[in-house]
Amino acid sequence: MKALILVGGFGTRLRPLTLSVPKPLVDFANKPMILHQIEALKAVGVTEVVLAINYQPEVMLNFLKEYETKLGITITCSQETEPLGTAGPLALARDKLIDESGEPFFVLNSDVISEYPFKEIIEFHKGHGGEASIMVTKVDEPSKYGVVVMEESTGSVERFVEKPKLFVGNKINAGIYLLNPSVLDRIELRPTSIEKEVFPKIAAEKKLFAMVLPGFWMDVGQPRDYISGLRLYLDSIKKRSPERLTTGPNIVGNVLVHESAKIGEGCLIGPDVAIGPGCIIESGVRLSRCTVMRGARVKKHSCISSSIIGWHSTVGQWARVENMTILGEDVHVGDEIYSNGGVVLPHKEIKSSILKPEIVM
Repeated sequence: MKALILVGGFGTRLRPLTLSVPKPLVDFANKPMILHQIEALKAVGVTEVVLAINYQPEVMLNFLKEYETKLGITITCSQETEPLGTAGPLALARDKLIDESGEPFFVLNSDVISEYPFKEIIEFHKGHGGEASIMVTKVDEPSKYGVVVMEESTGSVERFVEKPKLFVGNKINAGIYLLNPSVLDRIELRPTSIEKEVFPKIAAEKKLFAMVLPGFWMDVGQPRDYISGLRLYLDSIKKRSPERLTTGPNIVGNVLVHESAKIGEGCLIGPDVAIGPGCIIESGVRLSRCTVMRGARVKKHSCISSSIIGWHSTVGQWARVENMTILGEDVHVGDEIYSNGGVVLPHKEIKSSILKPEIVM
């Protein structure tokens, strides 16, 4: 089987992290976002992954080359010269997606983190005999999204309603599809939307089916959702493979610590914390609802909550970092500094406190 991952653009919503690497390579729970997807695809028998990309393809491919051999999966790029929306990239990658097997292929949005129930969607797709399957997820505030109106018993999709003012349902498109090759005949090579132009036509012919995604779902393309997504992901690990989480007298709730990280005495860590490879957490540190990425150092008695600490950054002694502070790569926060929602670009030194949310250039 094959899969296409829609990698797309510049990842502006996750800056300053995406100033260092393309968005799919930003670490989430100690490994690049896209790797979560590729590993799950490999597990259900996908042999070739095509990345639809219009930005820095060489960086992506060089990085993923080592995983090709490790996972035994082929990874190629289909590069857009202009942004083609969510359907155009399928037409562009047509020759890479179609082979003599005639098997359906996956299409994924690269920002989505979930339990990736690919095995279930394959069975669902075979069972209904339609042309396309999409995964939907239930949300509390459907008015912010495009809602999928479906026949509950069969999963047959009736229509799509974009950001409805009145309640029509609470299931939204989860950005995970399984499509027959014939769907490619419906897509022209131009900027076009799969949700607005392609799926409604398939639904009108009663060939589009939706399956409700079991487990959690989060689009982690922006910082607040990234932190919420980490909480849901760690919660899911606790249920499925609790041995991967770190336990101990100084750990509260769900915490993921890379084996090469070092943690000093008298710390209190958790809940909902990921500490990456080579990190050094000195004594007396308090961490909650945050990610500390590869090679970062948090000095004695500092406190970090609801924040993202980028690669190789340093947080000084007795510093306090909170309220969606995001430190880009190689940022150095001085001793006793307070950051309230500072968004700091890479390679900066912070010598005075950031008292209100602002971008530090």
